[in-house]
Amino acid sequence: MRLLVTGGAGFIGSEFVRSLLSSPDPVHRGLRITVLDNLTYAGVMANLAPVAGHPGFTFVRGDICDADLVGQVLPGHDAVVHFAAESHVDRSIAGARPFAVTNVLGTQTLLDAAHRHGTGRFVHVSTDEVYGSIETGAWTEESPLAPNSPYAASKAGSDLLALAAHRTHGLDVVVTRCSNNYGRYQFPEKLIPLFVTNLLDGLPVPLYGTGRNVREWLHVSDHCRGIDLALRKGRPGQVYHLGGGRELTNGELTALLLAATGTGWEMVRRVPDRKGHDLRYALDCGKAEAELGYTAEVGLEDGLADTVAWYREHRDWWEPLKSAPVEGR
Repeated sequence: MRLLVTGGAGFIGSEFVRSLLSSPDPVHRGLRITVLDNLTYAGVMANLAPVAGHPGFTFVRGDICDADLVGQVLPGHDAVVHFAAESHVDRSIAGARPFAVTNVLGTQTLLDAAHRHGTGRFVHVSTDEVYGSIETGAWTEESPLAPNSPYAASKAGSDLLALAAHRTHGLDVVVTRCSNNYGRYQFPEKLIPLFVTNLLDGLPVPLYGTGRNVREWLHVSDHCRGIDLALRKGRPGQVYHLGGGRELTNGELTALLLAATGTGWEMVRRVPDRKGHDLRYALDCGKAEAELGYTAEVGLEDGLADTVAWYREHRDWWEPLKSAPVEGR
């Protein structure tokens, strides 16, 4: 099989590429992956260094909104796994236009090319944030979309375009929606790597509002295993939830990170809450478990310990990213 992976130099995309190209599973034998990534601030070539010399790996730098380039790269691939997206909520609040352009127009550019060239499967990777906030229980794949941030709205729009391509043109689309990811190689603007790297440097960490916002945490390796299952076993036109099954308030997560870095609450600075901050996310993953055989395998304590240890040992990866000028990010 030959895959086109968009956004493959980012946090989740690079984990997907590394895990498949290093997999001993016979189902991945002979796999070839082309990564298409524009190397914006969160796309880091070092993320792909472990597979750079793999005979099945090819890298193309480019923008998913560039229809001519996409039209040149896509033919010959059996499937697309689409990670490329602007993804940081705070950045979307500060300026929403890049999110609408990349997440919506970029996705449509890929869908148009996939339809035009008769690409087999198109896996569109999305987020639980498209549902908004839920007080109790958990969302199913049939729950209505009610995004609150510009980022979430742009992802909801791209989800709907992908599903419309299936219903209108018969494109073999599968959509996955995940809970909050964490793990190695995550860009240090996101909560866990930001807190860990700050605490390792003796710097304070910012905790929004009361710290009572609840998130469900998913190790990136579990997420990518679920995406691979959706790629190989998902039904066309279906949405699948990939969650971690472990809910924590941001305050509870902060306590775990303080303990893991040997620091105390004196390092925490309370900051004004984020605009439109969703209180709670939760996914029902029963459909993915029943149809794909998906379950999360990495326990939160083990996953956090591994993540903290990785950042402690890989300053050469994250220090340049944190010290880069804002205009270069």
